[in-house]
Amino acid sequence: MRIATWNVNSIRSRIDRVEAWLQRSDVDVLAIQETKSREDQFPHDRFEAMGYAVAHHGLNQWNGVAIASRVGLEDVSRGFPDLPQWGEPPAAEARVIGATAGGIRLWSVYVPNGRHLDDPHMQYKLAWLEQLRAQTAAWAAEGGPFALMGDWNIAPRDEDVWSMEYYLDKSHVSPPERAAFQAVLDAGVEDVVRPHTSEPGTYTYWDYQRLAFQKRRGMRIDFILASPPLAARVVGAAIDREERKGKGASDHAPVVIEVED
Repeated sequence: MRIATWNVNSIRSRIDRVEAWLQRSDVDVLAIQETKSREDQFPHDRFEAMGYAVAHHGLNQWNGVAIASRVGLEDVSRGFPDLPQWGEPPAAEARVIGATAGGIRLWSVYVPNGRHLDDPHMQYKLAWLEQLRAQTAAWAAEGGPFALMGDWNIAPRDEDVWSMEYYLDKSHVSPPERAAFQAVLDAGVEDVVRPHTSEPGTYTYWDYQRLAFQKRRGMRIDFILASPPLAARVVGAAIDREERKGKGASDHAPVVIEVED
């Protein structure tokens, strides 16, 4: 089974590219982030025409997550208990959706962007990650195969950014963010992509500005973290950098794993 995650940066703007990529990549399950779509705006029909069942969680023009599967889609969960809230009035955002596909519990996750080191959104991000850590520990204790897949807005290692000097006073690489990412790992999951994509300069995101992609100024911030029963079945992984090229591309690349039956 081929499982992937992709921050598409607006499903309505990029459904043509998503559709073409699914047909080309032969992926069975795709976790999607930043749909930027309400439920009534999401292109369910386009996925269904390709043979994919799809579950979406979108509240407005921001955030939004989905899971598309051609191997079944059961027990959909939108959000999880005690999620930190944001906004006025405070409310939970559409940042996580879970479903069981092909016997595996999968979660599409869009971690908040901390914006700046001293921004209130950074505290929201860290609180959100702490609750995700607690949930991960509970899911891991159940002993089944599951994965957390998506845009984490964290580069956990120095080699995950094109220049640590550039990012030292910025979000995504700060010690608290990296500690929060490690805490999720310690709760019972592991990065199953890095062992197969460890070459220097391997990134998943490139900003649209200042020719970042052409200059190879990227970040590795999209991950698939799997529980031990699932990690043991992963036999390969890849980051489809080619999909970042061309007109109308997302600023993120799809990340794919191969899972043995």
